[in-house]
Amino acid sequence: MLKQRRAIAENIADALFQAEAAIDAALSKTATLTGVMPSMRAQAGLSALIGQGAVERASQAIMALTEARRAIVETHKELSVAQSQIGLGAVALGDEGGDKPPVEGGIAARLRTVRAA
Repeated sequence: MLKQRRAIAENIADALFQAEAAIDAALSKTATLTGVMPSMRAQAGLSALIGQGAVERASQAIMALTEARRAIVETHKELSVAQSQIGLGAVALGDEGGDKPPVEGGIAARLRTVRAA
C-alpha cells in the first residue's frame, strides 16, 4: 500500500513540476516579448502610438501568468499537506532540482528524495 501511495504521489509530483516549469517558461517568454516590442519600435523610428495595444495585451498576459503561477504555487503547498496526510510527509518526491524553503516545524530537514524503482 505504501509503495502504491509513493508511486501515485511521484506521478502527481512529476505533473506538478511540469506545470510549474511550463508557467515559468511562458512567463519568461511573454516578458521577453513585452520588452522587445518597445525597443524594436524605437529602433525602427516609429511613433510610440504604434503597437501600444499589443504592449498592453502582452502586459495583461504577464499579469494572468503571474496569477497562474501563484495558483500553481498554492497547489504545490496544498499537495504538500496532502502528502503528509497520506503518510509521506518525510519523503521528498520528484526530482525538482531545487531546494524547498523551510517548512513549518522543520520538516524539510528530514526529507529525502525517493527515486523511481
